[in-house]
Amino acid sequence: MKMETKVKTQPVTAPKTGADILVEALVEQGVDTIFGYPGGAVLPIYDALYRSDADFQHILTRHEQGAIHAAEGYARVKRKPGVVLATSGPGATNLVTGIADAMMDSLPLVVLTGQVATTVTGTDAFQEADVMGITTPITKHNYQVQSSYDIPKIIKEAFHIASTGRPGPVVVDIPKDISANPCLEVDESDFHLPGYQPTIKPNPIQIKKLAEAIKQAKKPLVLTGAGVLHGGASKVLKDIVESFRLPVTSTLLGLGAFPGDHPLFLGMGGMHGTYTSNMAITECDLLINVGARFDDRLTMNLAHFAPNATVAHIDIDPAEIGKNVPTDIPIVSDSKAALEELARQLKDGPEHEEWLSELQKNKEAFPLWYNNPKEDMVTQWLMERVHHHTKGDAIVTTDVGQHQMWSAQYYSFSKPDKWVTSGGLGTMGFGFPAAIGAQLALPDETVISIVGDGGFQMTLQEMSVLQERNLPVKIVISNNGALGMVRQWQEEFYEERYSESLLSVQPDFVKLAEAYSIRGHKITTQEDFERIFPEVLAYDGPVLLDCRVLMQENVYPMVAPGRGIQDMVGVKP
Repeated sequence: MKMETKVKTQPVTAPKTGADILVEALVEQGVDTIFGYPGGAVLPIYDALYRSDADFQHILTRHEQGAIHAAEGYARVKRKPGVVLATSGPGATNLVTGIADAMMDSLPLVVLTGQVATTVTGTDAFQEADVMGITTPITKHNYQVQSSYDIPKIIKEAFHIASTGRPGPVVVDIPKDISANPCLEVDESDFHLPGYQPTIKPNPIQIKKLAEAIKQAKKPLVLTGAGVLHGGASKVLKDIVESFRLPVTSTLLGLGAFPGDHPLFLGMGGMHGTYTSNMAITECDLLINVGARFDDRLTMNLAHFAPNATVAHIDIDPAEIGKNVPTDIPIVSDSKAALEELARQLKDGPEHEEWLSELQKNKEAFPLWYNNPKEDMVTQWLMERVHHHTKGDAIVTTDVGQHQMWSAQYYSFSKPDKWVTSGGLGTMGFGFPAAIGAQLALPDETVISIVGDGGFQMTLQEMSVLQERNLPVKIVISNNGALGMVRQWQEEFYEERYSESLLSVQPDFVKLAEAYSIRGHKITTQEDFERIFPEVLAYDGPVLLDCRVLMQENVYPMVAPGRGIQDMVGVKP
């Protein structure tokens, strides 16, 4: 039976521009925050925002990349689409890194870009860029508006697509004449997307297969990914794990989906995963993947990944199942719906106390470790102390590199939606603006932005937003005078040829903070940190801490490229 879309045309009763209609459509979607930067092609939209009495705020970042990373941080903790607005040409292309980052990490964004007028499209007009062509490979969907009549329907579709199924970014490209010119009528009809029907509910037969596999398993293991968090499935996961005493490991982006301090949690798996987690993956006979995409930093050499396991994979995106790891029990579903059905069907659990005992012995024999010289600071110690002082309740955002891995290892995430980091794309410059977005999304939460001295310098201009709005984000710079992970790889694999990885010239970060009217402290000893950090947390405003840490520290355990995850170096009993 063919379904027809009923078109509901709504005449415009007063002179309105396409930009006015756009603002009204955003209000209808419940938008409360827009991150953006104005320019010629979006001036009609900014004028409409100025004239509108809509109850939402516009956050003027100092670079479009700051805007989109802030929107990602907002989307990650708020679980609703972050909204970005940028002009044509360089405004739009400056968003590309963030769009690709959101696509890799399944973050819902609606990205509004200006475009040159339709009368000059395709002529290489001033600030023209093919936004549709550029963003097609890195978006869930994209649109170029052809008529103001279509704006309400397109915006409805964009928000629906961004936030349902596997979340992701949607771009809406709006030519200037369409946003500037009056419109006589608009399409208010409900959208109909017959080609987009995400599978939300699991096939009960597949769940039955998984339940039977769990009952028969001697060495089961649960792997949690970000899909558990996107699906709001943490509680039902915890109930199942505790009821049937299933050990749990996690991907980088899955941290917090299951309590990091729980006795059944083994730690993160993969390149910098714990010994216990990686050996559990290697030795398990049933691997239950809930919402992870089996990326290469988790699996490493696929020939050695879970070689003895029956693999079950729950994922809302069917394209991910079987893509990297052969899957025996595929389950296409929202994570929460699948786990709820599993809880209904799973009555008897397996007997695997010997397996749990073996894992516990590994945890005790091969814990995470680091050298802790009392005269110097190391980032691992910093992460432990940040966790101690915040009691694990803070939202932590990071950039990418050594400090990111140490945050994942040593800040034990025991609650969902407290961990905001760039996983798939590994974007330097992400952490600080993401903290701004997270703070705006949840203003009553403590937000700690843990960044390296390299990545922070990519987006530090966003301190203007902290200054302007007195956002109480606490910036903790792990300052080792180097691009730490690059330096580590050059040490390990390039015979210590530190080619352009040592930052011999650095700004005075404290003076830089003061230039933005932000409090700053230089921290050189453990005593300094223990004395100052409680005061920082108590202060109702932004603070920057320039923490000088040892350059020579490396992230361990580590699995070298091309090796199996059981081949870890830096494991120390």
